[in-house]
Amino acid sequence: VLLDRNPADDADLTAADSRGVALSHGSKLLLDTIDAWPTECADIHRVHVSQAGRFGRALMTREELKQDALGHIVRYRDIHLTLRKALRAIQAQSPNFVWEHINTNKGANTDTSHIHTKCVVHAEGGLFKTQDWVESGRDYEQSALVGLVEVENASPHQAWERFTSEGPLAVLPSHYGPNILNLVWCGNPSSSQARLALSDAEFLKSLQAEFGSRIGQFLKIQDRRLYALGLNYRKEITQGNEVWIGNAAQTLHPVAGQGLNLGLRDAYLLAEKLSILFSKSEDQKTATAIEATLQDYAQSRKADRSATIGLTDFMARIFTSNLSPIVICRGLALS
Repeated sequence: VLLDRNPADDADLTAADSRGVALSHGSKLLLDTIDAWPTECADIHRVHVSQAGRFGRALMTREELKQDALGHIVRYRDIHLTLRKALRAIQAQSPNFVWEHINTNKGANTDTSHIHTKCVVHAEGGLFKTQDWVESGRDYEQSALVGLVEVENASPHQAWERFTSEGPLAVLPSHYGPNILNLVWCGNPSSSQARLALSDAEFLKSLQAEFGSRIGQFLKIQDRRLYALGLNYRKEITQGNEVWIGNAAQTLHPVAGQGLNLGLRDAYLLAEKLSILFSKSEDQKTATAIEATLQDYAQSRKADRSATIGLTDFMARIFTSNLSPIVICRGLALS
């Protein structure tokens, strides 16, 4: 049973969301297996990385890495809608609240009934500032300003990432066309709020000054939005018959573009483990067996979670540091 406060066919929640998200080839393969890969996406063939006002730059290409693409950019709303479509065969209810039953099973009050289940998967994590749980992590004191920018004669399939004194600034392809690109501009909250309030002309002038002329002339900006950035993660992702995945288990900085990719790997492996258990006879699907399966899942996710959380946190902090030794090391790494 899927419990979701939002009606399963309610597309209005994301219809106006033009944000793009970077997905790995592995994530594409996972979504393909359930026919949930969007029909439209923009492939990344080259990534240019530099740091503002400093030496050092790097260019990564798909040819160098012998890949069809370095990544894929899809719209959040397209992922949302394709997953909703894939879930149509699943029984769904929209509870007013979820409560804990005395035997540690979970129940949901839908105004007409109570539901008891042997296993609960928490998959709704939300955004960093809206999460009501904080177990481990940090507030980066950064905000991400996202939007769509039009660039004159942009290089097709090219992504740009520039590290500034306030944080990473990325311009990524979109499926709207070669000259319409996704913008992710990370900065301190006050600067980001000020940029959000700028007129379009003032904003484009500020963006051009930060990026320089290499990318081309910025012509138009639309759909600007602001999101607070931080790290939240659960040290333990299982408790009894409950398990947490995706943003409910860890919320990451977007610097490495790994949050959704990690969450998809969570979901895939959990589904694999549970499908093996639930294919067995009823007398084998005991509470003890379920807890053991979830513990096995948690153990198998440790290395991937630890590495991805650690790398993302490291990048988020080191690429906002203005200490001279770190700046020099960044330059050397990009040379």
